[in-house]
Amino acid sequence: MDFANLTFLVVEDHDFQRRALIRLLRDLGAEHVLEAANGREALDALAARGAPVDAVLCDLDMPEMDGIEFISHLAEQRLAQAIAVVSGMEPSILNTVETMARAYGLQVLGAIAKPLTREALLACLGRFEPRSLASHGTEEELDFTVEDLKAGLGNREFLAFFQPKVSFRTGEVLSVEALVRWFRAGHGVVSPVRFIPRMELEGLVLALTESILEQTCAYLRAWEERGLRLDAAVNVSMLCFSDVGIADRFQRIVQEGGCEPQRITFEVTETEIMGEVAKVLNVLARLRMKGFGLSIDDFGTGYSSLQQLSNVPFTELKIDQSFTKDAPSLPRNRTIVETSLELARKLGLKTVAEGVETRAEWDLLRSLGCDLAQGYFVARPMPGHQILDWAQLWRPPETD
Repeated sequence: MDFANLTFLVVEDHDFQRRALIRLLRDLGAEHVLEAANGREALDALAARGAPVDAVLCDLDMPEMDGIEFISHLAEQRLAQAIAVVSGMEPSILNTVETMARAYGLQVLGAIAKPLTREALLACLGRFEPRSLASHGTEEELDFTVEDLKAGLGNREFLAFFQPKVSFRTGEVLSVEALVRWFRAGHGVVSPVRFIPRMELEGLVLALTESILEQTCAYLRAWEERGLRLDAAVNVSMLCFSDVGIADRFQRIVQEGGCEPQRITFEVTETEIMGEVAKVLNVLARLRMKGFGLSIDDFGTGYSSLQQLSNVPFTELKIDQSFTKDAPSLPRNRTIVETSLELARKLGLKTVAEGVETRAEWDLLRSLGCDLAQGYFVARPMPGHQILDWAQLWRPPETD
């Protein structure tokens, strides 16, 4: 990553540690670094700058205005794209602050324990994604209309990208998750966090899902013709299940695409299982009867996970990246991961860990018996035509 074009703000009350962090940033190539000794000074520095910064590295325990209060101001006034917490506080507090920052809409790069090292800083900053990829869909950024969305669907501007899933045990590439990107004419690539909520609001999300499902089946067939047989997961909004006939429509799309339902898993976010429960359960049951897999996505982030596991015929449990992340170093995260995997085993569900970014996370999840790995440690999402070349080059980490 080119740090020279990014602007950083270091907020740390300890002079030596602040200077050390600034020196590390400059060693990494950063040329634009602001500094402050507490939250109030940081807000003043940002006001004087007159523009948001790219990333803030912030301590928590500071005089006058602590880091927690500062982060809330940072988010409410949209003064930064991303935040990283640099603190020696206990992991449970750091985890709570990270969750709070995400709830405020900030891109959270992670928590770095003191004493800070160059490697830890580089790993944290490596998660930074520019605004175009990490937008949270504020009103100012919604520079498109419903007519633009309809035109994009008609012009096939919404394209499927694929992120591989590999076996922890063997390292074999077994599946992909289909993710959508909008290649909007004249505007570049638009992140789904910007357009999907609007498509749901305007009743266009079903048409989008069908398009991604069609593209996925076409690629599955093309890859298999080249010697690589994979399964695939497709995300489905619960709004698609307002029509009980959708199971038949999905089956027809897959069959016409030359695939079998058994190769397609629909990922359903657990927080979305709401509304007309009877109708939703009708569709989910019919999808399973037709042979499709069902995955409970972002497991553990909703409010009724166990009830949904009891009511819905899921075949797969997907551990949310907020728990996968830093599980080797955060006891609470590790406990949640271990408990989720044990629950899945007892229920006979396949398990997927999303957001696997480091070798330490890979090693831990492998040792705990998780089935599939997905995340930047394996591969970033990519266009379908790149999957074959990537699969030929992929080598799992060596085990002792």
